[in-house]
Amino acid sequence: MGRLAVYGGSFNPVHRGHIHLAEQFRLRLRLDRVVLMPAGVPPHKAAPDLAAATDRLAMCRLAAAEAGLEVSDLELRRSGPSYTVDTLRALRGQNPGDELFLITGEDMFLTLLTWRDAPEILRLAAVCAAPRSWEGMRRMEAYAAELRAAGGRVFLQDIAYLPISSTQVRRAVREGRSIRELVPEAVAGYIESRHLYQEGLT
Repeated sequence: MGRLAVYGGSFNPVHRGHIHLAEQFRLRLRLDRVVLMPAGVPPHKAAPDLAAATDRLAMCRLAAAEAGLEVSDLELRRSGPSYTVDTLRALRGQNPGDELFLITGEDMFLTLLTWRDAPEILRLAAVCAAPRSWEGMRRMEAYAAELRAAGGRVFLQDIAYLPISSTQVRRAVREGRSIRELVPEAVAGYIESRHLYQEGLT
């Protein structure tokens, strides 16, 4: 039995904070595989300046290659909103012998019980999350107790938070500032070559 983690998101774009979190969970939980899963249509938030799926997938692949992670286009190939429960069901079918883990950020973790088929999500995968602050850990521990009461397995890790967001990256591009400290080198080059995020309100 392997230990397979999926880390989903719009990745618009993928940045060093995403990669740091994935790498730290891989080390701390001794994960065999960590798969970045860019969402086709994010169901939980509006994304008015969402880059094309092909671009977000390409950037994830560049970042993953640099970090020894994997990438799946499963959600991009599926029409409609990218619901996590559907992704986990598909991964369970493709990897029947593996133990599944779901990596989330603090904000999404604190809404998990509102997701579609949340009990099924908790049955299919252990939930992994890290806070952005000390106050965040307290909130997450309280919410983790609710998830465990609902039958879930939860792994909270106090991973050093890198203060980077995709919104910050897009704003820096629009303002003509360097993003090379915010995203992997290959991703910065891709954004520059494709002229991504240069227009529109973030």
